[in-house]
Amino acid sequence: MNVNQQPHMASPYGQPQPGYQGYPQPGYGGDNVPSGYPAQYAPYNGPGSAYQQGPPQGMRGPPTSGAPPVSGAQNYSQFGQGETQNGPPPMVAPPQRPPVSQPYTPAAVNLPGPQPTYGQQYGAPPVSMQQMTNQMASMQVGSTAPSPAGPGYAPQSFPQAPPVSQPPFSTAQVQPGPTQSYGRPLPSTQPSFPRPPLPTSQPSAFPAGPPPTSTPSQLPGVIQPQPPVSQPPPYHSGPPPTSTGFPPRPPFHGMQGLPMTSQGPPMASQGPPMASQGPPMASQGPPMGSQGPPMAQANHILPTQPGMPPGPINTSLSGPPPQPGMQGYPAQQNGAFGQVRGPQPGYTGPYPGQQNYGAPSTAPAPAPAAPKRLDPDSIPSPIQVIEDDKANKGSEPFTTGVRGQAPPLVTTKFQVKDQGNASPRYIRCTSYNMPCNSDMAKQSQVPLAAVIKPLAPLPPDETPPYLVDHGESGPIRCNRCKAYMCPYMQFIEGGRRFQCGFCSCVTEVPPHYFQHLDHTGKRVDCYDRPELSMGSYEFMTTVDYCKNNKFPQPPAFIFLIDVSYNAVKNGMVGIVCQELKTLLDYLPRENPDVESNIRVGFVTYNKVLHFYNVKASLAQPQMMVVSDVADMFVPLLDGFLVNVSESRVVIESLLDQIPEMFADTRETETVFGPVIQAGLEALKAADCAGKLFVFHSSLPIAEAPGKLKNREDKKLVGTDKEKSLFQPQVSFYNTLAKECVAQGCCVDLFLFPNQYVDVATLGVVPTSTGGSIYKYTYFQAPSDQERFLNDLRRDVQKQMGFDAVMRVRTSTGIRVTDFFGSFFMSNTTDVELAGLDCDKTVTVEFKHDDKLSEETGALMQCAVLYTSCSGQRRLRIHNMAVNCCSQLADLYRNCETDTIINYFAKYAYRSILSSPTKNVRDSLMNQCAQILACYRKNCASPSSAGQLILPECMKLLPVYLNCVLKSDVLQPGADVSLDDRAYLRQLVSTMDVAESHVFFYPRLLPLQKLDVESMTLPMAVRDSEERLSRGGVYLLENGLNIFLWVGVSAQQELLQNIFGTPAFSQIDSNMTSLPALDNPFSKSLREIIESVRAQRSRYMKLMVVKQEDKLELIFKHFLVEDKNNNGGASYVDFLCHMHKEIRQLLS
Repeated sequence: MNVNQQPHMASPYGQPQPGYQGYPQPGYGGDNVPSGYPAQYAPYNGPGSAYQQGPPQGMRGPPTSGAPPVSGAQNYSQFGQGETQNGPPPMVAPPQRPPVSQPYTPAAVNLPGPQPTYGQQYGAPPVSMQQMTNQMASMQVGSTAPSPAGPGYAPQSFPQAPPVSQPPFSTAQVQPGPTQSYGRPLPSTQPSFPRPPLPTSQPSAFPAGPPPTSTPSQLPGVIQPQPPVSQPPPYHSGPPPTSTGFPPRPPFHGMQGLPMTSQGPPMASQGPPMASQGPPMASQGPPMGSQGPPMAQANHILPTQPGMPPGPINTSLSGPPPQPGMQGYPAQQNGAFGQVRGPQPGYTGPYPGQQNYGAPSTAPAPAPAAPKRLDPDSIPSPIQVIEDDKANKGSEPFTTGVRGQAPPLVTTKFQVKDQGNASPRYIRCTSYNMPCNSDMAKQSQVPLAAVIKPLAPLPPDETPPYLVDHGESGPIRCNRCKAYMCPYMQFIEGGRRFQCGFCSCVTEVPPHYFQHLDHTGKRVDCYDRPELSMGSYEFMTTVDYCKNNKFPQPPAFIFLIDVSYNAVKNGMVGIVCQELKTLLDYLPRENPDVESNIRVGFVTYNKVLHFYNVKASLAQPQMMVVSDVADMFVPLLDGFLVNVSESRVVIESLLDQIPEMFADTRETETVFGPVIQAGLEALKAADCAGKLFVFHSSLPIAEAPGKLKNREDKKLVGTDKEKSLFQPQVSFYNTLAKECVAQGCCVDLFLFPNQYVDVATLGVVPTSTGGSIYKYTYFQAPSDQERFLNDLRRDVQKQMGFDAVMRVRTSTGIRVTDFFGSFFMSNTTDVELAGLDCDKTVTVEFKHDDKLSEETGALMQCAVLYTSCSGQRRLRIHNMAVNCCSQLADLYRNCETDTIINYFAKYAYRSILSSPTKNVRDSLMNQCAQILACYRKNCASPSSAGQLILPECMKLLPVYLNCVLKSDVLQPGADVSLDDRAYLRQLVSTMDVAESHVFFYPRLLPLQKLDVESMTLPMAVRDSEERLSRGGVYLLENGLNIFLWVGVSAQQELLQNIFGTPAFSQIDSNMTSLPALDNPFSKSLREIIESVRAQRSRYMKLMVVKQEDKLELIFKHFLVEDKNNNGGASYVDFLCHMHKEIRQLLS
């Protein structure tokens, strides 16, 4: 399967500029020593303090026979902090060519990392440093004279068949004909970070010194003089003549430039050109196909022809290995990812079988400019996978009746039909095939987990779960394990008893529930009862399921507003009071026609607390002050919690008065602990569950329980003590959280900080009670009001359950061992949530405690007991059955990478509470390498060790995992505050799979390709600076922010349509909303932004980023395929590093 079926986009690099003398830049894994070996990356150790100039050790060239490996290790991430170019390492002195006696066929030298060059640099004009690195990006080696096969094709015949050890070539076939040889680059967009040379690790084939190379070995960026057309061009993409007396190179395996495949096609240069049996095929496809970066020979850039899909790392899980010589793949001869080698300078004789090709030995041939760099188009593309899934699974409804069927990706729009398993909107699993035993699970290292979103909202075309009422007897359950009636219960003895699918215990059917069975053994009323035919449904419960055996009161909402100097000055107090006047009409309700029965109360505070009596019978609200914050109590019972419609006049009067009362306050200190205590005490007095909305501005330093001090210490970042910064600084809030959960008191915290407020500590109560934290740093009413008010409206209105308990039961053989999310646990099985809203997820991890069988599969049932907003006690049930497998290949065939990444992120973000971040990153990388190594060892068809083989459904694991590893929480830049990291850590812990997907791999839409007629979104592009065109406008969203990036050369008409001005310089980069212009493009774009916002649980503020503006640094942080300033690796580098790790594990 071709992972990158879109046409190759030439890289947006500019033409050569004079000025740089053609010497390679230092690469970012180290340099080459004149007579040494290129180096490979050692384990990833975080950002290097400085740019390593030393020789990287440990990288070995391709083996021939018995060459001594060079050992040693070097940090994987010795990338300098932002200013280094990652070009090939500099050369010190051109080494000599090895003696002719050495076995040598230039057809397949695979040394990643630039190799020492020949001394001959025939008359290369100087090139700029930019150009040098630019040429790494996307240019083609080839000559101006087309070969008989068409422009850019490999020579038609080869003098000699290389030996047969070549890994199979990709199955992606390209039709012969004038296919493209990726040619001229687009005009330069911006300085991009080229990828570093690829590591390899093999014994060197040249014990006596570095191998001669041609394409990759010359100084990158050197422009070759154009050979006269009448004379055969000196370089062609075939093997060099064999008449020079060099015997063919013996086959070798190894990381030849990190070829990738998965059951087949390699990703890159693997060994001798395309041969495995007999001579390579003639129709080899464009010589430089997808596997390598198209290389530039400066004056030989072939014309581009669209339509040639870049050749991928193939990742097919099953199916025969592809045959050698398939069209569409370049002759893999040299170096990292498919750079094709031309003849060596000065070699004699034309190529046999090629009329006119090959230069006479007397004419010095120019050295090709071919720095090594892995072509990003030849490695798995997230966009391609997303688009393929939309095409394959987006048109048909997803029916849940088939056990173990993986759902469409979260990025695909699809409809669900519930036929007995819960919708993927409620439950997504990391694998839909569970290993049958723990040994297999341990061997594969694939995490077995489910991300459960019990109250997930459904699209309008899907039916919400049915409510089943069994009357006073309550839900039917298994006698032993207490699982609830579901489609996995087997009725026996004519329907009088049922056998539990979870524990196999047999239970009597109550007389009122009895029904006859049909000829298949199913009850005749099966399809009339949701609990017998659906994956998700709800039960009405009896009083036995209620606290203290009495039905609950309707819940209450209490608004607690900070009225200290900062909160008043930044406008927050006025905005909250104004908004609440209208917002109280939209409190959650089950029936839209009926008034909500949620009661409300109001408190303001600074160093002391002010309670308000808003009883309907009062003419004016009354304020009561509690200054004894050490012993908090509620000074009034009657009149604090009221019904909105009854007390509307008094409430509105209060909300008008609060901003005036505190307008001239000089009080800067605040308390925080007593504020939550006050809300908790009020709910206790009213004997109900509820939610506190706390609007808070500063670190609580006033003398009171829960007082905090400023402990922000950047010097601890990156040390073993860093973990203490994520832990609460006092235990007071843990105790308070426990009390809140016992009462069903959920806390939502809205923060408006101008400096450090210790989110790690203030967030303890919200995250333990199932609440949310919203953070508006440096809040300014004009630009941030819209975001805050939209978040507040959604937070108040969204459907939620109160005083909830969740338990996950599993069938015999597996059990739940771990939980991730915002909740509290007082025992090992019950997840307690004071509040559970429609955005919250709980992630559960499973482990084996016995063997599973392939026949029965594995079952899980999630039951959530909660109080609805109308005060009803209900049970929501979600059932899920997955397959079990005894073959590792089946496990790898049915995984979901997005869910695995969601689990890994939550696991890692929790781990930093107890381990240094470096250890957390290393352990994640190690587990990922083990997952892929196990697949390679046990499931992939045999092939050269030089191929990176990825399972089809996990081919994006490296790119997504790299995004997690270099996220702000695990690898922060100097500008990321501790509060931001603590905030993101807590935010990710409750994300569902769709949110974590876009958070770690943002969506980037090219708006210049927007079709206003069709109103369909343009296809996204990959998150890399190379994909941005200077003439384009792009929209990037990650669930928390929306950026509109405007290229410096964007068309005037486009700018006029969006911003109402044709001049780039006149665009106001401070705008937070687009002007409503009367043209189709403006309308479409604003609708797109609104629809994107509607898909996310938080309102995303729009930021306009002009190219080359100071804000662009923030924007580039979200281009996650590129290297970042914190020392995070680019996708290409990380893939190479993963390959090295996998090979170490396999060896």
